[in-house]
Amino acid sequence: MNGPVIGRSLPRQDARDKVTGRARYTVDLTMPGMVEGRVLRSPYPHARIVSIDTAKAARHPGVMAVLTGADLSDIDPYFGQAVRDQPVLAIERVRFAGEPVAAVAAVDALTAEEALRRISVEYAPLPVIRNVDEALAPGAPQLHVDRPRSTLFPDVQDIKPDVTRNICHHFTFRRGDPAAAFAQADLVFDDTFTLPSIHHFPLEPLGAIAHHQGSELTVWTGTQYPFAMRQALAEMFGLPQSRVRIVVPYVGGAFGCRELIPAAPIASVLSRKCGVPVRVLFSSEETARTSSRNAGRVRIETAVMKDGTLIGRRGEIHLDTGAYTDQGSRVSKKAGYRIIGPYRIPHVDVNSYAVFTNTVSAGSYRGFGTPEVCWAYESQMDIIAARLGMDPFELRMKNLLKRDEEYAQGDRPIDSDLDQALEMIAKEVGWHATRESGEGAGLACAIKDGGGTRTSSTAIVRLHQDGSATVLASSAEIGQGVQSVLGQIAAAELALDPARVTVTAPDTGVTPFDQRTNASRATSLLGHAVQEAAARVAEQIRAIAGEALGVSAEACRLESGGVTANGQRLTFGQIIQRFFRDAGGELIGHGYQRPATGLNALGATASFWEIGLGAAVVTVDRETGAITLHRYVSLSDPGRAINPAGVEGQDLGGAMQGLGPALFEAMVYDDGQLVNGSMIDYRLPLFSDLPQSFDALIIEGGGGPGPHGAKGVAEGSIITVAPALANAVFAATGVRLRDLPLTPERVWRALREAGPKSPPTGARR
Repeated sequence: MNGPVIGRSLPRQDARDKVTGRARYTVDLTMPGMVEGRVLRSPYPHARIVSIDTAKAARHPGVMAVLTGADLSDIDPYFGQAVRDQPVLAIERVRFAGEPVAAVAAVDALTAEEALRRISVEYAPLPVIRNVDEALAPGAPQLHVDRPRSTLFPDVQDIKPDVTRNICHHFTFRRGDPAAAFAQADLVFDDTFTLPSIHHFPLEPLGAIAHHQGSELTVWTGTQYPFAMRQALAEMFGLPQSRVRIVVPYVGGAFGCRELIPAAPIASVLSRKCGVPVRVLFSSEETARTSSRNAGRVRIETAVMKDGTLIGRRGEIHLDTGAYTDQGSRVSKKAGYRIIGPYRIPHVDVNSYAVFTNTVSAGSYRGFGTPEVCWAYESQMDIIAARLGMDPFELRMKNLLKRDEEYAQGDRPIDSDLDQALEMIAKEVGWHATRESGEGAGLACAIKDGGGTRTSSTAIVRLHQDGSATVLASSAEIGQGVQSVLGQIAAAELALDPARVTVTAPDTGVTPFDQRTNASRATSLLGHAVQEAAARVAEQIRAIAGEALGVSAEACRLESGGVTANGQRLTFGQIIQRFFRDAGGELIGHGYQRPATGLNALGATASFWEIGLGAAVVTVDRETGAITLHRYVSLSDPGRAINPAGVEGQDLGGAMQGLGPALFEAMVYDDGQLVNGSMIDYRLPLFSDLPQSFDALIIEGGGGPGPHGAKGVAEGSIITVAPALANAVFAATGVRLRDLPLTPERVWRALREAGPKSPPTGARR
């Protein structure tokens, strides 16, 4: 291959399989002797289980196993990412409508479904906690007892629940002297913003195949967390991790909902009972009843001087984490830490709560706590600007953190030029241009600590005797193009054509440890391990070639699948043959990525800072409240774009996904019952929702910990969509909306309530 490998938009390794239909997902896999598993779910959002009669189901022809929570007493039947509080099958009580109560394995799906109908469950309904306010009200039913922390991640041991008040976790973050800052401020702005729960709706619903054989368990499932799932299942069944294997096939989208997939432990207990492989596939609606992004209420107070200087911030965040902890405690920590935004605010006091309710559990969702608080702080920035008579662009420029400036004590300094990024996106959208009547433009800026908290990765690179290479890495390909990027990184180190580098899919029995695929970490952090592994192979090549050619290793240069020195050339195959004396062989290198060592309020420093900026141009139909989005521009800083087309695709994909929560997405409940859990009833963004002008800007600011200065970019673009749109609506109409989504009805009502003129509000004094 001619030219540099890094910085080229090369084809994805998985592209052909996916567009031709050859890609095989969990639903496509079959195993010898495999049977089908199905789940009986609770119709009640909160109830005591009085009795379960499974006798008729067990006698039904073709049924091989029927299980309830009471049948799992010989194992640890609980799992969870932060707290082990979620049972595989409900034990004594159900806490949300759709919770698994019983499971059946049968020779085929129809038989399993028929068996479910023969299970009789008697429930005693309990009072339903529908939202955060009801959960925190005096006398509210207590949904949980305090259960053991998970061992999966090191940052969950400091979880501070108050289960008597239905509080999953309370995170606090304070610095400076907030009381003094608010006392001396010229203006104090106090605003509250809300957003509903939403669902990821990946194209492929959740599912798993499990085969429990004696003291060994193998699971095939499209998880983002294969090694965490291995550990969780090993602890559940009392097995060594070496006897639990997680194989990840192709994955049909994730966005955070494919972590500890509940279908996997259900399939595993069924397989353990009947002794053959069991496949458990959730429907799209069952998947919607498994994981969500939390609903939230964010109260944000900001102390401001007359010249626009931000001097203090208070935040009170309440996140609805649903029936079980899942990722709720960790999301509340991130939200609380990130409510400062990309701004210089010396005095801060934040309280962030995750609260239990009788709704679908809230897990990870693209942006992990940042969309909730960015919606609040970026909306309030325009409120402040309007009250002060300042341009929102100028207000942001005045307060943006600079490169190498400290975000918080003990954390990594800022590694992007936010001011340059804001200038670029404002220019691109024509910020200072004269607009037609009724048209408005809005900006939003966000920053998030990237890479996850205290994560590690290992990679192995194998150079074969034909000069091709294999990268063994365990980051799940969930649509982000990670396999191709890791291949490019290895190819660059080895001077190979990327087409001759294959990157394996995760398989805990074969591929080395990687903490997880999330937090925009794969390219930079796992990529660092791959680069190090490939560099060690390159060192071996130079040493062997130098000895063969009679020169120093330093004199040997890798190029085009071989080594040149003093006018001589050996191919990689010839070098391997010389080392192994004409016998078959290969060279192997390994690399590690270890967490940063600093400490901050989250327990560890950011690996990098992921930025996201958005700019929107809209008009609003005052008669209907309909928003027409004419233009949207997103900006990201990947540090160094290993594959520019991939970066652009991730950025635009995130921005498009962000249109849903901004404009129409919401999980709708009626007395604890999810009423729009299907793709028919739940509105998702379509290509027809895109504006005529939809662009991504990429600035390569370097400064990342990854290969060639790379950083993550997968989440930043989704974060700013909602506030950018709301700010554009404000500019067009003078109406400030504080509740998502920005539906036509909500906009129409706000316009009617505001009257002909809508002066900006929000200042308390």
